[in-house]
Amino acid sequence: MTLPLRNLGRTERTVSVIGLGLAALGRPGYINLDHRGDLPQRDVEGMERRCHDVLDSAWEAGVRYVDAARSYGRAEEFLASWLRSRHRASGEPVVGSKWGYTYTAAWRVDVERHEVKDHSLDALRRQFAESRAILGDHLALYQIHSATPESGVLDDASVLAALARLRDSGVAVGVSVSGVRQADAVRRAIDIHIDGRPLFDTVQATWNLLERSAEAALAEARDAGLAVIVKEVLANGRLTEHNRDPSFASQRRILEGIAARLGATLDSLALSAALHRRWSTVVLSGAATVDQLAANLRAVDVAWDDAAGAELGILVEDARDYWATRAALPWN
Repeated sequence: MTLPLRNLGRTERTVSVIGLGLAALGRPGYINLDHRGDLPQRDVEGMERRCHDVLDSAWEAGVRYVDAARSYGRAEEFLASWLRSRHRASGEPVVGSKWGYTYTAAWRVDVERHEVKDHSLDALRRQFAESRAILGDHLALYQIHSATPESGVLDDASVLAALARLRDSGVAVGVSVSGVRQADAVRRAIDIHIDGRPLFDTVQATWNLLERSAEAALAEARDAGLAVIVKEVLANGRLTEHNRDPSFASQRRILEGIAARLGATLDSLALSAALHRRWSTVVLSGAATVDQLAANLRAVDVAWDDAAGAELGILVEDARDYWATRAALPWN
């Protein structure tokens, strides 16, 4: 298996077409289906070992982009300790992280709130200092975490000016978006220029076989020179074997039929669909185990065809329904 490489948008950094997101590996609780079953050992030391094991497998398979966030528990710390302890003869992965949410669960799962959103200038200054202290010069890309039109962060002149200074210091600047109005946030990000230059180098958005509402905007972003990072391509496990919801049975039969015809698993089929969007730069695997990662990476070998793309179009949900379902997923 060989993972193709490409430039990260306008930057000079080189990334693999599949990256590794650490949302499920840096904290004991997450909203992925059966996250509890994926991580039976949830003490800090055990999860650090698991994170290192998955990072080792990813590196050996050619993964060259790793995505973290301040709110992913200890993900940045686990990544930093892995970077310190592993000798790589041929460079290191491009490391991205995000600011805008603070992890508040204190390494517990049974809490009401796991993270708190704050897109203020003070939060940016505090969290960038924290990320830099942990990751040092490995930090190549810093992204706003889950910007929405309602949050106002993309219209906050003080925050945008601070991000421009960060850009000018050599750190690439990106924005991740979420929610029903992802497309609006992407288009706003494309339009933002500071000192005559585009502010953002990357945009990260949810796209999967169920939620495609941002697709046109993401194509516009790529055409404008931004790298597009695709997240939640497995719909938090809804497009995997973990989804046994009876209400999803008919969709599952469609997925299984196409996967069987193409010789794919459900997860590799879903990732392959994202890889074949002309605008995608990096598709994130959110694997919590080495086996899951291996299955995800097989997406590059799926014999994708136009017929599969047409058949899978029937799975698309209304964006409002999709995000309501996602909001109801339990932390486990």
